[in-house]
Amino acid sequence: MPLFGSSAADGLEGMLVCGVDEAGRGPLAGPVSAAAVILDASNPIPGLNDSKKLTEKQRDKLALLIRERALAWAVAYASVEEIDELNILQATLLAMKRAVQALSIQPQWVLVDGLYCPQTGIASEAIVKGDSKVAAIAAASILAKTDRDALMLQLHEQYPQYGLNIHKGYPTAAHLAALREHGVTDIHRKSFKPVRQLLG
Repeated sequence: MPLFGSSAADGLEGMLVCGVDEAGRGPLAGPVSAAAVILDASNPIPGLNDSKKLTEKQRDKLALLIRERALAWAVAYASVEEIDELNILQATLLAMKRAVQALSIQPQWVLVDGLYCPQTGIASEAIVKGDSKVAAIAAASILAKTDRDALMLQLHEQYPQYGLNIHKGYPTAAHLAALREHGVTDIHRKSFKPVRQLLG
């Protein structure tokens, strides 16, 4: 299990370990994504890091390598409706659970970035800042981010007036201004305060 100078996965050598991370908890629009990745120790991927520390070009290049070289990978989502119904934390855990369950190989251990683990029925451990400590979590952060960004570009085609291609749904000044001008759409999270306030 490749690590970045951390003991986070000590004792897991030889086990099928999957890393899990999410993208898109903070935006006002679009679903939340999660990815699960089981890396192949015999086919390492140089340059893996927390997706937030990489450029878009680096992320896109690494995402291709992860899809080619990982033993198994999956990306899953929780919808805007599920976010509004469950809350963002529970929706994120649901997306993570779906990603793990979608893997073509079942892992023996699940390492999750953050404080909470999805209920998958598999032994799991939450690791704070795991995306900068565990290579498989870093790989998951890259897939979750690049997949969601691509989806937001598709949504931009349908809703060009909101600038989703630039901010990916995050609450930038431009996005908030567009919301005030054009109103709330089906892709906006109505439980999030700036959107909820606009709905009165």
